[in-house]
Amino acid sequence: MSEPTIEPRHDPRPLVRALEKPPSEWQRQDLVDYCLAAGIRVVNFRYPSFDGKLRELRLPVGGPGALDRLLAAGERVDGSSLFPGLLASGASDLYVVPVYRWAFLDPWASDELHLVCRFADASGEPAASTPDTLLASAARELASRHDVELRALAELELYLVLERGDERFTGRSQRNYQQSAPYLHGRAIADELLRTAVAVSGAVKYAHAEVGYIDRLESADPELDGKRVEQHELELDLAPVEDLGCWLSVLRWLARAVADRHGASATFVPKLDEGMAGSGMHLHLALERDGRNVVRDASGELSRHALGMVGGLLRRAPSLAAFGNTVASSYLRLVPHQEAPTRLCWGRANRSALLRVPLDFATERRLDLAMNPAERGAYPASVARPTIEYRSPDGSAYPQLLLAAIALAVADGLGDPSAVDLARAAEVDGDVGGEALPVEGLGRLPASATDASRLLLEDRSFYERGGFPARLVDRVAAQLRAEADEDLVDRLRRMPAAERLVESRRLMHKDLHKH
Repeated sequence: MSEPTIEPRHDPRPLVRALEKPPSEWQRQDLVDYCLAAGIRVVNFRYPSFDGKLRELRLPVGGPGALDRLLAAGERVDGSSLFPGLLASGASDLYVVPVYRWAFLDPWASDELHLVCRFADASGEPAASTPDTLLASAARELASRHDVELRALAELELYLVLERGDERFTGRSQRNYQQSAPYLHGRAIADELLRTAVAVSGAVKYAHAEVGYIDRLESADPELDGKRVEQHELELDLAPVEDLGCWLSVLRWLARAVADRHGASATFVPKLDEGMAGSGMHLHLALERDGRNVVRDASGELSRHALGMVGGLLRRAPSLAAFGNTVASSYLRLVPHQEAPTRLCWGRANRSALLRVPLDFATERRLDLAMNPAERGAYPASVARPTIEYRSPDGSAYPQLLLAAIALAVADGLGDPSAVDLARAAEVDGDVGGEALPVEGLGRLPASATDASRLLLEDRSFYERGGFPARLVDRVAAQLRAEADEDLVDRLRRMPAAERLVESRRLMHKDLHKH
């Protein structure tokens, strides 16, 4: 079952507590009344551009009538600058219209209210070519065709780039997983990020340090050279995919803003150095019907819905990489023996597979009683929450486009009985990182952005049938081709070690803040 609703007075978001109702019930008048009563002086419209970065339009608050009009009709923006090459020349003016449930208070300015917006065209309809519309349409179509809701959570991995002022308690390379202070030099930044992310979105499940640690990074980029870098993770909780698309963009902005306040920086680049953990953006997917998780059937096995979802994702995974792995360094992360997938397969708790079924909480024995035998309370009904983890995406992903493409792939798998057979044939129970495969005939993920471009164009009819404009497919494919990384891994392998390291770092570090 879905998580029980939190009473507004207990919600971690100050705006929810102030309005005394959940965001799904917020009306325009609620926000107008709050702004006037709380002394809000600036309304900040936020919206992601094509690259997924959060943009802003800051508007001073006038009287009640002006504020009401602003929240009702939004404002005009230049769509050709936000989405270059995607909009027809005569239709580049767009409206940004606030989504009331996505409002939040500025973490550092008490008189500023942020509202994440969607895009509308001149007719007042959702703009057909923008990623937010594609995601909403794909999620709605999946629900309509198959009577299920697609929900997802994201593991948002990032590196904090820190000055080396303190030589005490230095970390160990590849040994930083869930490290704690004082061995965690970015702990103050990570703590502020967690607290502000919860206050803004209410969507955070947990935060912790990740494996990666480099005590002194070498780079041609002065922002990186000589710096200490620590890997961290912020995991967002299960939510409808439209909401996840919103909060991924917001929290990527927030991570950089928090780091900047501490004189540091944050990056979601897929890879920072050879032999070091890359930063992924794993997605955990679940299907719900009438508020009940249907990933497992009554016997506890994966349901036909889950197997159909797995088969649909495996079938489209090569072209999905075009939206989830968009730069050359993405494919330096997707290599064997780094807990990153390379083959089209799935497994149960198998970290070398593209898709895996992670441990859920449907245990034979109540976990609380195993450790607290005196406990007398009832066990939560919604404790199990099984998901399917999709492990290839990384921080270069276009969040809304990727989630829209995933929704199309899942819908296709649910509607095609052969997807279940495909899933059953691609299950593995061993390491798929080497050449000796536990199952014969497993396909591969693309080996470069150039490969991903070609595979997207080969599969373009699938995405265009699902509503993706031809202009958008061409734009994504062109950006991938511009990486010019065909046979990159083989080319690097043939270089002398010192030359290879210089070239690898150049490729890894060129996209530090691209997305």
